[in-house]
Amino acid sequence: MAEKIKLSKNALMILEQRYLKKNDKGKVIEKPEDLFRRVANNIAQADSKYKNSKKNIKQTENEFYNLMASLDFLPNSPTLFNAGRKLQQLAACFVLPIEDDIHSIFKTLHDAALVHKTGAGTGFNFSKLRPKGDMIESAGFTSGPVSFMKIFDAATEQIKLGGTLRGANMGILDVNHPDIEDFITVKSKENVLTNFNVSVAIIDNFMKAVKSNKNYPLISPRTKKTVKKESARRIFRLICEQAWLNGDPGVVFIDRINEFNPTPKLSRIESTDSCGEQPLLPYESCNLGSINLANMVEDKKVNYERMKKIIHSAIHFLDNVIDMCDYPLKENGKIVEKNRKIGLGVMGFADMLVRLGIAYDSEEGLEKAEEVMKFISKEASIASMNLAAQRGAFPSWKDSVYNSGNKKIRLRNATRTTIAPTGTISIIADVSSGIEPLFALSYVRRTAEGKTLTYFDKNLKKALMERGLYNDEIIERIIKEGSIGNIDKIPERLKKIFVVGSDIEAEWHVKMQAAFQKYVDNGISKTVTLPKDASVEDVEKIFMMAYELGCKGISVYRYGSREGQVIYLSSKRDEQITLSGFLRK
Repeated sequence: MAEKIKLSKNALMILEQRYLKKNDKGKVIEKPEDLFRRVANNIAQADSKYKNSKKNIKQTENEFYNLMASLDFLPNSPTLFNAGRKLQQLAACFVLPIEDDIHSIFKTLHDAALVHKTGAGTGFNFSKLRPKGDMIESAGFTSGPVSFMKIFDAATEQIKLGGTLRGANMGILDVNHPDIEDFITVKSKENVLTNFNVSVAIIDNFMKAVKSNKNYPLISPRTKKTVKKESARRIFRLICEQAWLNGDPGVVFIDRINEFNPTPKLSRIESTDSCGEQPLLPYESCNLGSINLANMVEDKKVNYERMKKIIHSAIHFLDNVIDMCDYPLKENGKIVEKNRKIGLGVMGFADMLVRLGIAYDSEEGLEKAEEVMKFISKEASIASMNLAAQRGAFPSWKDSVYNSGNKKIRLRNATRTTIAPTGTISIIADVSSGIEPLFALSYVRRTAEGKTLTYFDKNLKKALMERGLYNDEIIERIIKEGSIGNIDKIPERLKKIFVVGSDIEAEWHVKMQAAFQKYVDNGISKTVTLPKDASVEDVEKIFMMAYELGCKGISVYRYGSREGQVIYLSSKRDEQITLSGFLRK
């Protein structure tokens, strides 16, 4: 059994607020060690389904406990919340279909409510709904997909997990839908669709039309006929202008996503989950988990032998989660069992680079990204093949891309890797989110419960102390600016290594995402953080570059462009408190 878990103050706060069991009076009755033991015990029970695993359940439990207690790997939040408890819904990502009739629309709304109740997110493609003003059977006219999105948004607002966690949604509309302009601009006003991320599903022909400055067809989903020709470049510019304004919409390159669909005979992929990283078939669900890359660095080198063991344990863990999950809908269980998709990803990549002494925005940084993700992908596939030998391949394997040609690969899981945003689990692990660069070297995060968490980068603190630079003057500058780029007393070498998102040229963000995407089965949650003075042209370059480099989707966020920003630099009011707090640590 592992020793007492070493957790930061922020990690303890988020665990107590959100994850640890509480009694009827709201008092916490579980320690972090108890949480990880509860989850490990529950997920290990899946071994009892398989003959050659039954004898080793206690051994598996201890393996899973140490995997999490060491903070080397953490599963997605619903697994931490619900494993071994009443809900027992363990997956984070769901996609629900919407057909063009009132029964389907409101069945999906009902289904989404059941999913949100368990703490998971949902993705929808609204493109099958006929456009605003189109005829309906009752001799009236439809109000269009955007109006129904607002109904979904209002319902989501009312469904909260434990009174604090809102369900999150992804709303997607195909770029050739007649209502695409209304969709692109729907969030131009504040407080509209606050529970939705929105993304435009972009096809290859549209991008070709943008490049050649040609028109493209808007097609009625009801009649399948062209209703209008539109300037591709004008619509692309509108997408970029709106993304510049407040971060929405993002884009998903839906043809590219389907190019890598492992089970095309079952269905075309229409949507992703709520954060955009997990493309899924209708009703499909996926559970995720992330390796803490910061913990993989020893003596300024990546310990690949250690990482290999963690990858194999994590794939075993995530495959077990499928068997232990109590899905909200019968349809979920059926399609999940057919494909057994899982998504092993990473967090703490920026911290890894810092500990290796590598700048994020450098060729060396890109090379390390490819090297690490290639290794994870290879070992995840080997682990999945090993499980397939013991437990059988995923049931739809015969109809998958892995059962074609001369080289047939028997895998337990149709997909193995995904890079998620790792919001709260990266707080628990006290590392940077996903593959994002450091947001800032000192910042404040607002939680859903209204608490504020203050951060000062621990690796920077150590580096400054080693050089005798950890003093009031420098700390105050870092708290105010969030960066060390303009502090003369700090060596240039440190400035390069401790670079923050807004100091990084946009192209490096995209290059980094593309480097990881080469070796990721599913998608990547990555936001290009832009400075406040970035232009619409900068956004255009990012979206075009993401398409050219093989990304499956991308989003941008211009600092300060949205109300309710959850991570921000310390304000003047906070400086006195946070400065004294940092010096006491």
